[in-house]
Amino acid sequence: MSGTQPGLDYLDVGGARLAYRLRAGSSPTLLFLPGYASDMDGSKALALDAFAASRGAAMARFDYSGTGSSQGRFAEGTLDRWIDEALAMAERLSEGPLILVGSSMGAWIALHVALRLPERVQSLVGIAAAPDFTDWGFTAQQKKQLLDHGSIERSSPHGGEAQLTTRAFWESGESLRLLGGPIAVDCPVRLVHGEADADVPPAIALKLMRQLRSADVQLNILKGGGHRLSEPLEIDAIVRTVAALLEPEP
Repeated sequence: MSGTQPGLDYLDVGGARLAYRLRAGSSPTLLFLPGYASDMDGSKALALDAFAASRGAAMARFDYSGTGSSQGRFAEGTLDRWIDEALAMAERLSEGPLILVGSSMGAWIALHVALRLPERVQSLVGIAAAPDFTDWGFTAQQKKQLLDHGSIERSSPHGGEAQLTTRAFWESGESLRLLGGPIAVDCPVRLVHGEADADVPPAIALKLMRQLRSADVQLNILKGGGHRLSEPLEIDAIVRTVAALLEPEP
């Protein structure tokens, strides 16, 4: 699959050189938004790129500053900065309608993009959507440590390096919370969530579904699914969800 990927290009956004891959094709454009400390070359993004290629659809994906192939330091990343980068990618890499596909934190970013570009966002897909995780995703003790020491490192549930969260990111996230009231997104929204997601409880997906103003919101709970949703059957469910939005039934 990697051999058929679009080439790696770069765009200067906010003083950082951001890496992206753009597949030319028909409208609407799929815009993939990765999760926290993730990049554009994960299994879900690659599967969606292969799907876009098979349908002749346009697709853009990129790495936030400080992640993947993009310039910058991860420790300097904040939610508002990464939202601005997503908006820049949407506005400079595509024209016309968009289908936003956000994974975990990427779904939180997608919601903010939809709020700011309502005339362009045709629909939105949230994969293990994690809006407001700076609120419910940290204990009171961890929040105190962030405020007192400026950062916190937590072991990753998926192995590998410990996951860094800075006070700047946490405060940015707290200022951009959405679940406390109605979310003025009116386009169709599809949420795909794992029943056994230990990182983002399914209750968050249910709350998001209720808070969205759109009347066209569907939540698909995948039996036994964890947070990554990267098993073949889970990826197939995600691709089918996007396909139904790209080519709705008459």
